[in-house]
Amino acid sequence: MPKQLKNKNSALYVNEGIEQPSSINDSAVQKLKEQKIHEISADEYFDGIKQGNIMILSKGITLIESSLSLHHKKAQEIIEKCLPLSGKSIRVGITGVPGAGKSTFIEALGMYLIKQNRKIAVLAIDPSSQRSKGSILGDKTRMEDLANHPNAFIRPSASSGSLGGVARKTNETIILCEAAGFDTIFIETVGVGQSETAVHSMVDFFLLLMLAGAGDELQGIKRGIMEMADMILINKADGDNIQKAKNARVQYENALHLFPLTESGWSPKVETCSALNHKGIEIVWTSITDYIAQVQSNGYFTKNRQKQSIHTMMDTLMQKLGDSLFHQKEIKDLMEICKTDIVNNKLSAYIASQQILDKYFELMKK
Repeated sequence: MPKQLKNKNSALYVNEGIEQPSSINDSAVQKLKEQKIHEISADEYFDGIKQGNIMILSKGITLIESSLSLHHKKAQEIIEKCLPLSGKSIRVGITGVPGAGKSTFIEALGMYLIKQNRKIAVLAIDPSSQRSKGSILGDKTRMEDLANHPNAFIRPSASSGSLGGVARKTNETIILCEAAGFDTIFIETVGVGQSETAVHSMVDFFLLLMLAGAGDELQGIKRGIMEMADMILINKADGDNIQKAKNARVQYENALHLFPLTESGWSPKVETCSALNHKGIEIVWTSITDYIAQVQSNGYFTKNRQKQSIHTMMDTLMQKLGDSLFHQKEIKDLMEICKTDIVNNKLSAYIASQQILDKYFELMKK
């Protein structure tokens, strides 16, 4: 504060004011320090998750997503404890073209299921920028009603450019959500691309959300994505779009007849809906439950879950080998030398990779 003038008759004289309270809450700061000091044990995490404590569940998922080795170790302890309580949910993967109304649809279906006394968890894989590694993570704002319901849990996860990593973490998050009592889990991925394969490898039912009247429907999506779909759902079938949605449905049904029979024995369905007007939502859930009943009766449900677990093991193994390789100081130093030699045309990329692997195996023998 500037020094006050002693002459009270001066226009520049400032009366002495009342001292303002500190903007820092000392009590709150102390509580935060105490929380940091008091580490929650794996047993306390497990008890909280088992009781459906959303705050504890969120903290447990944060441990899973953490890159710190200390957090990773505790996360694995929690997962191991939760594993016996998992596996009892219906896992639904939801993808679609940008603007197809995925968030609106998930909220409409989620609220419908909550009225059927089901508990919903939404795990949204948000694409991260390859350049900045930033992510929007806006699903909670787009699903306001669902986000505020006590029987729903929404958790966005940034892919950070690593689909393998996010697939493993999402699988582990599913285990925690199932242990917390969530019986229906939606895994949403944004756009149509490589992330769909990762999502398909961890769900029971794969739903592809499409739009009508946005150009040539069959050219707007890769055949590989259509082959993975157990249902193609044409959203926004309302107003002037109703007839366009019906036409698109016929096109997709004709296209699906050209595909080989699915391993599950299920014939993929094509339906229309209006998530905004909550029309056709019941038909979607009926198709999902019919599918689950069919694959459980023919044994594919268990077989597919087992195959997915093995797939997760292999992915995790590859990731851990990669981590082990790139975290070695000697390997990092050698890689920099190899990069320089490759740029200067002194070494081919193939020979460089073999030299790095040879060095890695040599270090592992020590």
